[in-house]
Amino acid sequence: METLAELFEHTLKDVYYAENAIAKALPKVSKAVENPDFKKAIDHHLEETMGQIKTLDKVFKTIGVKPEGVKCDATDGLLKEAEGLIEEAKGVALDAGLLAACQAVEHYEIARYGSLREWAKVLGNEEAHVFLSEILDQEKAANGKMTNLAVTAINR
Repeated sequence: METLAELFEHTLKDVYYAENAIAKALPKVSKAVENPDFKKAIDHHLEETMGQIKTLDKVFKTIGVKPEGVKCDATDGLLKEAEGLIEEAKGVALDAGLLAACQAVEHYEIARYGSLREWAKVLGNEEAHVFLSEILDQEKAANGKMTNLAVTAINR
């Protein structure tokens, strides 16, 4: 990669891989958690994630590239951490640990979508900028919901 356009495309493929991996992992997390509100938030975010994948398809279209992912070591590592918690933790520690793991994923996504959105703007791709802003807003909202769950229920 030598140009911002090449970096944009590579990072777009990175988040595409990430969203698909997250979509596969969320049902396992939902099954493992005990708090019903947390389970509901995870199930809702799975629906959002599926919509985000469709939105990413539209972003790929704006640059004339076939939607595909490239392996994302960061996402794989974060999801592996969540799998470890499912195997090792129980009770309060399980829900609190999984909530923290979910927020780590959200924070990664917020960083990636924030960069992609701004790069789209610099590259003059207003359509991609709008789509990526939409996803970024959803990720920030999901993180806010998890913070609220942590403070009001899970960490008590």
